[in-house]
Amino acid sequence: MLEIKNLHASVADTKILHGIDISFEKGKNTCILGKNGSGKSSLASIIMGNPAYEMTDGTITLDNVNLLAMSPEERSLAGIFLSFQNVTEIKGIQVSEYLRTIYNLHLPRIAPGTNPLSPMLFSRFLKPILTSCDIPESFMERDLNVGFSGGEKRKLEVLQLKLLKPTYIILDEIDSGLDLDAFKLVAKMLSECSGPDTSIIIITHYFEILESFSVDQVVVMDNGVITRRGWAELASEIRQKGFKE
Repeated sequence: MLEIKNLHASVADTKILHGIDISFEKGKNTCILGKNGSGKSSLASIIMGNPAYEMTDGTITLDNVNLLAMSPEERSLAGIFLSFQNVTEIKGIQVSEYLRTIYNLHLPRIAPGTNPLSPMLFSRFLKPILTSCDIPESFMERDLNVGFSGGEKRKLEVLQLKLLKPTYIILDEIDSGLDLDAFKLVAKMLSECSGPDTSIIIITHYFEILESFSVDQVVVMDNGVITRRGWAELASEIRQKGFKE
């Protein structure tokens, strides 16, 4: 379980989170709703260990282990994945080499005792995953995220989910900037990543993704605090009546 208790945090000496209590269980998916500036993305960044944020009080534990003692890299290797709103473009790094590098780094968790894969073996291993994500093999020769459309960037993130098999998947506004077809495909692929050993956490201020992806818990944030909690029906109620209700 990923558990947060009494989380207070600041950025640039400005208090942004005020006593957040929330837990994420394996096998259960969560939607965190809220208007822009409500603290949703800040919460995700703090879970992942972004050094720009200062945690002033509270605890975050991963299976009863202190998450705050881990670096961002260690949190990733422990099975936490964060999808960014704005994906960085990196020239000179091929998609295939990037994917092979991160896969080999995560092997001790994914498949203990397995030797790192060579470029040839990794290419063979990756082919069926590319097919499941509707990604052509030529995609692997491109520079990482350079010139990618919004849909291509999101497909690559879902590909990483299928490759790395993280336990806690935090998706920060993954539905923004997608056309209808790309949106439906991403939602379908996310559903395929859901299961008893994962916990998907969708952060959004839109509601459309919930029409294609089921969640067990809905949390509403405003001004750095959790204002409401409920089940899937809560999202439908807010969609009809607005956040103020």
